Amino acid sequence: MSADPRELTRRERAAIRRLVTGTCANYDPEYGCLPLNCACYMLNKWWTGEYCKYFQKAVLPLDPLLEATLTGRKAPELDNCAICGKPFIPEGKQAYCSPACADTARRKRQREYMRRRRTDC
Repeated sequence: MSADPRELTRRERAAIRRLVTGTCANYDPEYGCLPLNCACYMLNKWWTGEYCKYFQKAVLPLDPLLEATLTGRKAPELDNCAICGKPFIPEGKQAYCSPACADTARRKRQREYMRRRRTDC
């Protein structure tokens, strides 16, 4: 993946651990890596280089910033959600990170619109 091997930072190792324990379908806390029937290779990873193929193809794309730092690619541009402030990757003219935030913003605009309309009468 990355051209020159380097030691993973503490934040990168924590992000890998969070992805493996939270979203990897091959990981079980009691048994470790289910297909290999041993401890998970990614939990003890300290250097860049070879990664678990399943982790690389299915789990790592869930965190685009981590993927960019580990692969050496350009990090995607992030916007902050106007409602909750969380960073997200916008698709087109998307201004909110989730449909829930979009609904909250719509309700807020609607309240303001009705407030102005009532005062004009």
